[in-house]
Order: sequence, then C-alpha cells, then structure tokens
Amino acid sequence: MASKPKSGPQDMPPKGGFSPIQTARVNVRRIISPTIASALTVASISFGFLGFTWAYRDFRRETIEMNSARNVVWCMLLAERDRAFLKQMRINREEERDLMKDYPGWVVGTYFGEQIFEGTNPEELFEPTFHEYAVHASVNDISERFFRYLAT
Repeated sequence: MASKPKSGPQDMPPKGGFSPIQTARVNVRRIISPTIASALTVASISFGFLGFTWAYRDFRRETIEMNSARNVVWCMLLAERDRAFLKQMRINREEERDLMKDYPGWVVGTYFGEQIFEGTNPEELFEPTFHEYAVHASVNDISERFFRYLAT
C-alpha cells in the first residue's frame, strides 16, 4: 500500500532567510587568571611536599622503633629456644639414667663406657638430630612437631 502524496503548503525558509551560521571562536570567560592558577599550583605542591616530609619522618621513626623492638625480641626468643633445648636435653639424660639404671656398667652419655665421638672435647656440645632429641617423646608429639617444622 503506497502512501498518499503530501498536499498542502511546502516548508519554506523564514522570511528574510535563516540567521548566519557562527563559525568564529567563542572565548570562554576566565574564572581564574593564569597567574593565580600558577600560584595555587606552586602552593599545593609546596604543602604536599611538606606533608609528605613530615609523614615520612614519622614513618622512618616508627620503622626504626619496630626494627629495634624486633631485634630485642629476637634475642629473647633465641635465648628461650636455647633454654628449652637444654631443658629437653636434661630430661633426655634423666630418662636415659632411669631407663638404664638396672643395666650393669652403663654410663649415661656414653656407649658402653666409650665416648660416642672420639677425639673430641667431652665439654663440647654436639647438637643432636631431631629423632635423637625427641627419642623419649610420644609418637604423636614427635609427628606433630616434625610436620610443624616442615610447614614453617
């Protein structure tokens, strides 16, 4: 179905014609002059630098304090670890003494009266392996400690 041709007056330009098309650049009204904008930029950078400097000074002070505290605590933790190690070695020695008290000729800390490490100073400490260290502990404690050691 075709549409019916339009009848009636045709659209024409207004009397006197259309207004001219504006092609010239329109200047935007300035809110801030370039001098004031430059001054605000310099002031903002200056205050930002001062704020950064003060914050960095505080950050450095706190970092130094935390490192000092960490060093102190680290020494204390090492001392506690060594204390626990020596305590466990004493427990192992007493356990060996109690276990072998009925065996004739057994001297604690030796193998049938002979030094375990020949040609060494008996006062020198040889750090035992993990299984020698935990020889008298329960199997559950040994496995829990061993796997915790592997995980860290």
